[in-house]
Amino acid sequence: MAEVRLLELAHARSGDKGNTANVGLIVWDEEDYPLLLKEVTPERVKQHFKDLVQGPVERFALDNLHAVNFLLHGALDGGGTVSLMTDAQGKVFSTALLRMKIEVPDEVAKRVRGRGRCPVDGGGGRG
Repeated sequence: MAEVRLLELAHARSGDKGNTANVGLIVWDEEDYPLLLKEVTPERVKQHFKDLVQGPVERFALDNLHAVNFLLHGALDGGGTVSLMTDAQGKVFSTALLRMKIEVPDEVAKRVRGRGRCPVDGGGGRG
């Protein structure tokens, strides 16, 4: 087994819904979706964000898109219109989640290593 950052397996988008950050995580390759489901649990995401997320973390599997959506409750200090946080609209939560490390089989690590920086121009074998 090897450790890789999520950015080598997936891309992400995030935003806000009041005091809740919303993070979508989408695998680059369909074959990696089961790894995402196994390794990126609500508990691990909550642990990754530590004190930034005050409430529970919910995960919704989007099997047809090979993606998951996380709701990070209590992550925005009241939300965009009342929060004094630098990122009161939750835009950088996606980048922060992509830095999380997970364990994958060695052959997966070899295939995806270096990806995520610019995957469409040869940054990891997708170009």
